[in-house]
Amino acid sequence: MDYKKIAAEKHAEWKGKIEIKVRCPIETPDDLSIAYTPGVAEPCLMIKAEPDRVWDLTAKHNTVAVITDGTAVLGLGNIGGVAGMPVMEGKCVLFKEFGGVDAIPLCVSALSPDEVVKAISMFADSFGGINLEDIGAPRCFEIEEKLKKVTNIPIFHDDQHGTAVVVLSGIRNALKLTGKKAEESKVIMSGAGAAGTAIARLLLKAGFKDITLCDINGIVNKENNYADPYLQSLAEVTNPRGLKGTLKDGVKGADIFIGVSAPNLLTEEMIKSMNTDPIIFAMANPVPEVMPDVALKAGAKVVATGRSDYPNQINNVLAFPGIFRGALDVRASDINEEMKLAAADAISALVSEEDLKNGIIIPSAFNKSMSKNIAAAVAEAARKSGVARI
Repeated sequence: MDYKKIAAEKHAEWKGKIEIKVRCPIETPDDLSIAYTPGVAEPCLMIKAEPDRVWDLTAKHNTVAVITDGTAVLGLGNIGGVAGMPVMEGKCVLFKEFGGVDAIPLCVSALSPDEVVKAISMFADSFGGINLEDIGAPRCFEIEEKLKKVTNIPIFHDDQHGTAVVVLSGIRNALKLTGKKAEESKVIMSGAGAAGTAIARLLLKAGFKDITLCDINGIVNKENNYADPYLQSLAEVTNPRGLKGTLKDGVKGADIFIGVSAPNLLTEEMIKSMNTDPIIFAMANPVPEVMPDVALKAGAKVVATGRSDYPNQINNVLAFPGIFRGALDVRASDINEEMKLAAADAISALVSEEDLKNGIIIPSAFNKSMSKNIAAAVAEAARKSGVARI
């Protein structure tokens, strides 16, 4: 199918992928007086007296804002906030269909991270959570970090954390197939942007101890001085063996390759230089760092990509609807590391023993138990870590 052509036609036909649905009856004068003036004054006063009542008297309890500044939309780059609207609407559809969460697309046209933060903070109280989307690195780190300080609802940059959660869930299942342990596995990563940074940090939290990153300039090493403070802080906690050089140097003897970078960077020869039964997550889109058939031919035990036409697709839709569902269900003030780890565990557990034997390490996005299981695990982690409010 020519998806681009069909999508253009369908979007013109749909004129938007979402709409507002009214939940209260408006059929009589009494209905109008209850839903609006004069009756509506009473819940307003109730919220004024007890601000937390906004959670059970309005739609805040189940509404998320999906926000972009348009600086990194899909693989299209900095196309601007308004041009990113079809993607934000699409994300809202996924929130509703997979998590039962109402979501509103918002495109912020602003020049600096501080302006983005200021704009979002001014309307954040209207929502139960904020999903940041398609915001370029390193500004995405700054925006998320600052928003967490000035709001009391979950701030979640899906390109970072959603990707990291799904990657961790897949790697945990892949390790079951190889018999290797997280703390003993050597991980080499290609790409140190938004996704790469979040993946590395979540893997460290999950018990991986030997993670080395490569960016466009080669292996990230703490002996180097990086202008990007976020990359500098990452250099301090990765590459424990002090490796130097290029991706080719870093991949030798590695157990796991994770690519969130560019096409065709990983060769058959490089895979053969890895440890036995290497695990390959090549997620550049639409062309991965190495094609699955090449990786398997070179000896890969497990291969995952970002593509839907190969097994083991790393797709964020596996994670974010259930994560937000769980966070909203307990009115969480944050989506923390404990909640992300719980989500990864829940996703991993959805892969059956039979599928695992056949090399399937990632469940289908259409698994009916997905969102419910993740939400329950995330809600419990929120309670245990102290960020749940109910």
